[in-house]
Amino acid sequence: MKIKNFLNKWKKQNFFLKTLFLLLLIWYFISLLFFTRSMMSLTGIETTIRVIILLVLFLHLFIYGLYGLVLLFTKKKRIWVLFLLTLIYSPILNIASYYIDRTYNIIDGVQKKYVEYTSVMLSLKDSTKYDKIGIITSEEDPTGYIIPKEMIKSENIKGTLVDYDDYISMITDMYDGKIDAMFVADSYATMFSSYEKFANIEADTKVVHSMTKKLENVDNVSYSTKKLDSPFTILLMGVDSTGDGITSGASFNGDSLMMITFNPHTLNATVFSIPRDTYVPIACNQNRENKINSSAYGGTSCVVKTVENLTGIKIDYYMKINFTGVVNLVDDLGGVTVDVPIKFCEQDSQRRFGEYLICLDKGVQKLNGEQALAFARHRHSLPLGDFQRVQHQQMVVEAMIKEIKNIKSIEDFYKILEDVANNIDTNLSTPQILSLYGVGKDILLNSLKNDLNLSIQKTYLTGYDLTMYIPSYRSNVYTFQYYKQSLEDIVEAMKVNLELSKPKVIKTFSFDFNEEYSPQVVGKTYYNEPRRELMPSFIGKTKIDVENWLMTREIEVEYLEESSPNPTGQIIKQSFVPGTLVEAINKFTITISKYDGSNPSTDPNTPEEPNSDLLPDFVGKKLTDFNKWKNTLKNANFTIDTKELSVDDIASLGLSDLEEDTIYKQSVPKGTNLEEISSLIVYYYKKVE
Repeated sequence: MKIKNFLNKWKKQNFFLKTLFLLLLIWYFISLLFFTRSMMSLTGIETTIRVIILLVLFLHLFIYGLYGLVLLFTKKKRIWVLFLLTLIYSPILNIASYYIDRTYNIIDGVQKKYVEYTSVMLSLKDSTKYDKIGIITSEEDPTGYIIPKEMIKSENIKGTLVDYDDYISMITDMYDGKIDAMFVADSYATMFSSYEKFANIEADTKVVHSMTKKLENVDNVSYSTKKLDSPFTILLMGVDSTGDGITSGASFNGDSLMMITFNPHTLNATVFSIPRDTYVPIACNQNRENKINSSAYGGTSCVVKTVENLTGIKIDYYMKINFTGVVNLVDDLGGVTVDVPIKFCEQDSQRRFGEYLICLDKGVQKLNGEQALAFARHRHSLPLGDFQRVQHQQMVVEAMIKEIKNIKSIEDFYKILEDVANNIDTNLSTPQILSLYGVGKDILLNSLKNDLNLSIQKTYLTGYDLTMYIPSYRSNVYTFQYYKQSLEDIVEAMKVNLELSKPKVIKTFSFDFNEEYSPQVVGKTYYNEPRRELMPSFIGKTKIDVENWLMTREIEVEYLEESSPNPTGQIIKQSFVPGTLVEAINKFTITISKYDGSNPSTDPNTPEEPNSDLLPDFVGKKLTDFNKWKNTLKNANFTIDTKELSVDDIASLGLSDLEEDTIYKQSVPKGTNLEEISSLIVYYYKKVE
């Protein structure tokens, strides 16, 4: 009966008002449903407040419907006020849903679940036959094994496969002619060009076959399930590319590794940048020692495990960052202010020379995106090389953090958020990223109170340079040997920040009013630790020299005798290459000459050969000639590098009509004894396209 009376009254009401009331009620209801869905996606963010807001809104919807009917039946003029309020509330809910969903979708896109991997079959440029082809044995490697197996079938590749555990040994064998080709990621130039032997890999090689497949991201592995409201560690890895964004499974060269610990309780971070040449056991290569940047060839999991083994600290999360993304991010922030220590020039984000060079003067200045990237990349003219570049990268990160507080509009915020999401890949899940809300809220509240205490504790790993023989390279290679005490000090600082250790109480403190105070850099101290010893060359020496050397070392030696034109008693062979770490040697063999009566140097029919102990003149010769000579050096105890002529170099030489890939300058004069050389650089001309 009551329902019938209600329907009769409803029929008598103004049709326009009834229709408008229903439409606004439906709009409000649908808007509230979308808003509820958006609010529920914000897992872990102010859960109690979100529930209260939703309960209040649904209660308001119920009251709105009930009160609207009363006004419709009794006081029709007042219902227009209700209509007006609905026209305000519903758009607010729609706008709120839009921005919540926009934020969530951007954050959800940070974790790349599927990526495109491209594998190529690579050979030296002059190769025409591919009888022996190198392939990585790891069946989980997309570009070294999975895609190559499909490529072999689809391209009907007939060569014999040669198995390898690591890429360095494989590419070294290809350069030495032991294999004809190899399977590797299409980013091979980025992976290997930082090594002296492969500096001109793009000019030396060609792609025979190529295949691209979209696969599940093999790096998308969860190492931790905890939220970010407790102390955590994250490993930042640089991906050096010429394009914006991380849209494919690009391999990286491991040149930029930064381990960060962050404590959300104290808003303190420790930043540990690991030099690329640091010599450490590589987790995915049977813990054989090598430069830490070589761990990148085994993928993200190999890098993470290698750094964990080095520090003894569990890494909770990783983040791969595309360097080129720094350009847009810094520009979005309106630039960053840094103190540039020296005047220098560097390639732009597309690695172009000529008119595209980025040149900076010395001094404090505000840098745009291209300038900030050049500052973070440059190392060749820095007094401390890669170590100083690491410091510059820390300076850019710190400057960017300082600029974040200057964001003035919501669109600026979203532009920065989109650029960040586009240029990173991480194993952080969306709920874990959202849990950073609490940290952001604390920073914002403290900033409003002018009590922001966000601090960054810098570290510096000290050690010494050591050029040594590395078997996988089959040559002497520059390495950085860290001081154990320096690493221990850095690790202890990180453990304190992670609340795994208690801080040591400093009971004394001294200062000088005449000196400006600067915060202590953890680990940046000289430590009096013994250096690692290298195997010397005994060639041309005698058994007595070997015995004297062995007196203080527990190493066995076996002597062999072999007929040769050298004087009797002179050492002509040794089983370990000079420059090999002595600690890796338990026993070695020495071959001593037994004069056979011949002497080619006095035979008039023997043509005179150039002195192989003296440095040739490479000026005017091609890079290929230099590389052939370099590959013949098996026992050279000095570093070798090739560099493109800079604009200043070309101007100082006063030459015109330069030929591409031709050498016009060398750092050491011709005729210098090779034993007297510590470093050799040749400069060649590269045409700017």
